[in-house]
Amino acid sequence: MSRRREVVITGMGMISSLGTGLDSHWQHLVKKTTGIRQVTQGRVATPLQYAGRVEVSGLPPDAPDALLKQERLMSPSSLLGLWAVDEAVRQSGLDLLQIRPGRKALYIGAGDYTKVGYHDYYPALQDARLEDGKTIDYELLNRATLHKVNPFVLLEWLTNNLVAFVSLRYKVQGPNTILASHSPCGGQALELAIRSLVRGDADVAIVVGACCWVTPIPLFEMDTLGLLSQCRDGARSFRPFDRRRDGFIAGEGAAALVLETSDLARGRDATILGTILGFGDFTEVSRVGGLGLPMEACEQAMAMALKEADCLPNELSFICPHGNGTRKGDRSELTAITRLLGSDRASVAVCGLKPYTGHMGAASDIAEIALGLTALKNGLVPATLNFEKAEGGFEELQVVGDHRQVTGTRFLSLSQGFGGQSVAVVVSL
Repeated sequence: MSRRREVVITGMGMISSLGTGLDSHWQHLVKKTTGIRQVTQGRVATPLQYAGRVEVSGLPPDAPDALLKQERLMSPSSLLGLWAVDEAVRQSGLDLLQIRPGRKALYIGAGDYTKVGYHDYYPALQDARLEDGKTIDYELLNRATLHKVNPFVLLEWLTNNLVAFVSLRYKVQGPNTILASHSPCGGQALELAIRSLVRGDADVAIVVGACCWVTPIPLFEMDTLGLLSQCRDGARSFRPFDRRRDGFIAGEGAAALVLETSDLARGRDATILGTILGFGDFTEVSRVGGLGLPMEACEQAMAMALKEADCLPNELSFICPHGNGTRKGDRSELTAITRLLGSDRASVAVCGLKPYTGHMGAASDIAEIALGLTALKNGLVPATLNFEKAEGGFEELQVVGDHRQVTGTRFLSLSQGFGGQSVAVVVSL
């Protein structure tokens, strides 16, 4: 029987409301600062009062001419994804263009809703309205659309927009796919990438999580579902696991990892940043209906990941749950963690990282793995911003409100989605 291929992380990149580059993010995290800011409403009023917005624009500085010519076709999250990939590839030290295109894999977890709705068609629709303000002259609308609607808007709408441009940038022609769903698709993209390398389908893989959740229609939807914080305390309102939590604050950003087989990494004397030890991917339909996350899904996903990693719960340095700050979601996670840890519930730290950047959907999955590895390297469990006091029944859990020193080499990251989706990943230095 052939030896199982080991897969390691050799590059990490990140861009969010905190800035550009993983080092910058870490410095902000150490200072316990957030990228969430109050926002000015645009032409369309939304429930958005505070958000984690990215301030950079355009392509990374060293983008090749082929990409510069295509920039107008890129969606906002595709641009962010390219920034994250660019940093991760640079850190890995790999010359990806020297690796055969068919031996490079690309897996993406996406959440770009910037083109949902009819914002791009608004000028043409205004021109085609008749005097009563309600009736549309469709012949006039067709003519106005030719002159007032960007002809490339449909390309920006494509969910797999980022796949095309990362492939173009780095000549990736091996296994690839994009998962466009809820938050867990970042973790699921990582799992697919790992499996493709273990099977020998590729030697190198790029994994990207990219998301933009700060546009009107998704915000109205999430607000209607009761997921958004009312921001009564401004940016401090995003407080996972706290007894006063009332939902999350949305953000945008991207994170990327470069993965390769350990033989390739050691053969070129690369710096190994971390190893993915185990995955758990579990779905459990809620017995009570609605959008609540069944506790069983969280517990099963974590148990599966720990089993594959051959790791006991008390061997974890910390657990980084989804922590979106909703009443039901956080309670399900904390209940599952309490059951998983049992008598060790007071010895394993728990931290939530989304208040630093805003909830970035699939991008948060990959970002929290990168930040978690950086935290372990620095012997630190990051503080959960704005956490003060747990609700009744969870007082024994060690949710950290301040940075805490830690030893060990492993942590567990957990992500949740609608419909009872739960993905857990065990990561090691």
